[in-house]
Amino acid sequence: MATKAKTVWFCSSCGNESPKWMGRCPACGEWNTMVEAPREAKSATSSRQSPLDRKLDRKALHLKEIDYSKESRISLGLEEVNRILGGGLVPGSLVLVGGEPGIGKSTLSLQIPLACPDIRTLYVSGEESTRQVKMRAERLGGDDSNCLVFCETMIETILEEAREVRPDLMIVDSVQTMFTESVESTPGSVSQIKEVAACLLRFAKESGIPVILIGHITKDGYIAGPKILEHIVDVVLQFEGENRGSYRILRSIKNRFGSTSELAVFEMTGSGLREVSNPSELLIPMHEQGLSGTAIAAMLDGTRPFLFEVQALVSSAAYGTAQRSATGFDSRRLNMLLAVLEKRAGFHLSAKDVFLNMAGGLKVNDPACDLAVICAVLSSNFDFAIPSDVCFAAEIGLSGEIRPVAQTDRRITEASRLGFSKIFISSFTKLDTSHDGIKVVRVADVPALVKALFK
Repeated sequence: MATKAKTVWFCSSCGNESPKWMGRCPACGEWNTMVEAPREAKSATSSRQSPLDRKLDRKALHLKEIDYSKESRISLGLEEVNRILGGGLVPGSLVLVGGEPGIGKSTLSLQIPLACPDIRTLYVSGEESTRQVKMRAERLGGDDSNCLVFCETMIETILEEAREVRPDLMIVDSVQTMFTESVESTPGSVSQIKEVAACLLRFAKESGIPVILIGHITKDGYIAGPKILEHIVDVVLQFEGENRGSYRILRSIKNRFGSTSELAVFEMTGSGLREVSNPSELLIPMHEQGLSGTAIAAMLDGTRPFLFEVQALVSSAAYGTAQRSATGFDSRRLNMLLAVLEKRAGFHLSAKDVFLNMAGGLKVNDPACDLAVICAVLSSNFDFAIPSDVCFAAEIGLSGEIRPVAQTDRRITEASRLGFSKIFISSFTKLDTSHDGIKVVRVADVPALVKALFK
């Protein structure tokens, strides 16, 4: 009589292991994330030598003895990608790129070796055949002879090929399709993803070859697989934007070698992703003059200032209960701003529907957008058009005061460069330099803003 295979329960969010099913994971607190998987008969970690049996060929170094000046970053040929990585790809790093299906992950991963033919790249595809990769390369307008294509899903075979080829860069598409023989479960399971990522990390650190991983995301917008996957890798980049739209945003979520407040903007074209060096020109108004309910916000994301349009629509509640809807903006913060307008400025919006949208599919969390949000709401409420050459950059407090935001000088400089004639900021802002070509209007609270803007 055959014995029943032993199974364990894994949390698909954090990877925590449990001998039985539980409704809530005790490690991360998520509900209904436990999945059943067969117990690993012989994991890769148990098959390795113990530290006592291993020959000690390394020793601890004093911090001042470590020299990293000789290591230079690898340029990927795409300026926006180099900037979001912090200046290029660090040798021996493991980079994870996530995004929805069809948003451009595979396109970007193939454009990288085509943009830098001097780098010997091993492109590992677990989802497409060599012919499909070739067809996509021709569509992208390149036929790089220095890019090697290898279609395989077993990680041991992939690492063996990589040690033989010795590339300068390895790209794996995708981590959910890879598997290792040391784990008895299907590809894409929690245990498989953990072990595959650990093998690739070990290979990258020992060989010094950087590895770019492509990952899927769940319906909630998180990278599929255990949360430990994001802890293992050095850099996490995520694509944002609508599949039907033409613009894509690549955002840095985690970066051990640079800032996590950077983003890059791309435009999806017939020949691949095109870098948008100045996103402000794409996000500012693209409609006729004299429309109410729009305002321009001077936003700062990371080190890049850019301006975009905030759209609002205020109308009488048709069904008695007022609706509040925000796209690309925190709905709770929208409710707070509407409460400030009603309590501190006397505008009765509780019986009106308010819809808010950030143009271009952006998701913003900069408090400097508060001023543009309330101006767009008031513009729609009064049916009064704000001039298209006016922008805003300030935070709104609960008492109705207009508070200063960081790096206002850079926002003003960007607005002046794009041809704006006036910018509204907090009266408490301290400017380091004077700005020619643009009028800086200082306002202290919401009533003062209304008088200055809607007089």
